[in-house]
Amino acid sequence: MTAGARPATALSIAGSDPSGGAGIQADLKTFSALGVYGMACLSALTSQNTVGVRGVLEVPGQFCAAQIEAVLDDVPVDATKIGMLGGAATVRAVARVLAARRPELGTLVLDPVMVATSGDALLEDGAARVLIDELVPLADVVTPNLPEAAALLGGVEEADDVAGMRQTAVELLGLGPRAVLLKGGHLDRGEAVDVLALSRDGAAPLVLEWAAPRVATRNTHGTGCTLSSAVAAFAARARTAGAPAGAESSGTASPGLESPGLDDAALTAAVRSGKEFLTRALSEGAAWRLSRTPEAGHGPVNHLAQTLR
Repeated sequence: MTAGARPATALSIAGSDPSGGAGIQADLKTFSALGVYGMACLSALTSQNTVGVRGVLEVPGQFCAAQIEAVLDDVPVDATKIGMLGGAATVRAVARVLAARRPELGTLVLDPVMVATSGDALLEDGAARVLIDELVPLADVVTPNLPEAAALLGGVEEADDVAGMRQTAVELLGLGPRAVLLKGGHLDRGEAVDVLALSRDGAAPLVLEWAAPRVATRNTHGTGCTLSSAVAAFAARARTAGAPAGAESSGTASPGLESPGLDDAALTAAVRSGKEFLTRALSEGAAWRLSRTPEAGHGPVNHLAQTLR
């Protein structure tokens, strides 16, 4: 790297997973694997492992917001990933600071974490409304699974086939995000199909489907965290590709304002590359036995299956 240049950067706002497979830990591993400088704002602490969540300690909303502001005041951010937030007060505090400083966040990827792979609830009921009203409209990409998508739409019936997924993804655009990546892992048959719906001014939404071989494994802990952080990482790389040496390095209070946004093609490519990264991570970690009781829970994916430098 030439003198004065900087790496692509990404900020994760999420909870902590002490077992290392999900949350902030998964995000930072993914950022590093993809050659992106990672930063993290902790929104909650959890006591959990691959078997389940034992407890959650929420970080006070104002302190969570203060962490975000500390990063934005100092380091240019090319992409931001939002994961588990916790209670309504924390969601509201995060939403307020992000709305006030939206141009500095780069490409914003929101993983609406509501339920852990183990089935444990990770988002309080009161926080869901705040997330829908205040955070979803700020996002470039929202990455729900099928149960989360149904909850975001007010508890409608989950899609049970790809045609239903296409309809659901388009309906989610009505909540205000630029794009929706609807994950089809819960359709437990055939290939794993994800649907991307992308809003376009004055035209019908662009809807794409991507299929990948379904990986036979229990090691799916943190797949949603890994996918959303991979999308953010690829978006960050795209935003900095070809930037001149020294760009955004002046130390001004709002350096992210100088960063151009991604066009539809670049955003679509970042989403597709993120899905491909997750497929590799699942495949390479499929046979892992990290847990003392691997049959009792869900092990992690291999975030370092392929590193990009």
